[in-house]
Amino acid sequence: MKWLTFIRTKRFVYGMTIVLVIIAVLSILYRKSAWRHTGASMEQLTPWLISLGMLGKTLGIALVYLQTLFPFVPFVLIAGANVALFGIKWGFVVNYVMSVLGSVTAFIIARYFAHDWVERRLSSKPLVQQFNKKMEHHGFLYILMGRLIPVIPSSAISFGAGVTSVTFRQFALGTTLGKIPMVLLESLIAHDLFHFKAYKGRLFVLLAIFVILMVLGSLFKKRLDARKQDKPSS
Repeated sequence: MKWLTFIRTKRFVYGMTIVLVIIAVLSILYRKSAWRHTGASMEQLTPWLISLGMLGKTLGIALVYLQTLFPFVPFVLIAGANVALFGIKWGFVVNYVMSVLGSVTAFIIARYFAHDWVERRLSSKPLVQQFNKKMEHHGFLYILMGRLIPVIPSSAISFGAGVTSVTFRQFALGTTLGKIPMVLLESLIAHDLFHFKAYKGRLFVLLAIFVILMVLGSLFKKRLDARKQDKPSS
């Protein structure tokens, strides 16, 4: 396959190295920035990014990518900042595209660059291990479902899929389709929080949908956990 040949070239390796260095630098900047130490919120992050002009928009784009790889803050925080920076339409596009790219990057890192390290990290997480076993047999379905409802962290799905037999096609299709509803939901919630008076009715509906998805995710976690506990006795 052409894409598989490409990711094994020196050019791709150099490119990935540059990306990882940029991620590390952004992570350091994030940890040292003023809003990080004063309890970050959309109201604090957004004006800071806006004040930086084009650099702020660039950081907003990069932060979504970084958050998808390593979720250091709730996604809705950065999603809200980008909605304020780019507007609801393009803010959603930025959040969605960079979230998908971040997930694909995590998959590639786990499969081709840090397979053993990722396996060791995930081995201490029984729920993720159980989810990965399901992905082995139902790759596309479980990736799609994991994106639609919060069963396990999104980054765990991406890295976990990379160390299983899930094909890139299954992962990419499940991710690109599954992320649309959740990213749209969180982008709209963030937008409506900024404009609470004008959209409070819709906001309550969106929050109700989000709570329902959380409950479904919790029920699915319990089901996975129950199956894990029943297995030794069978």
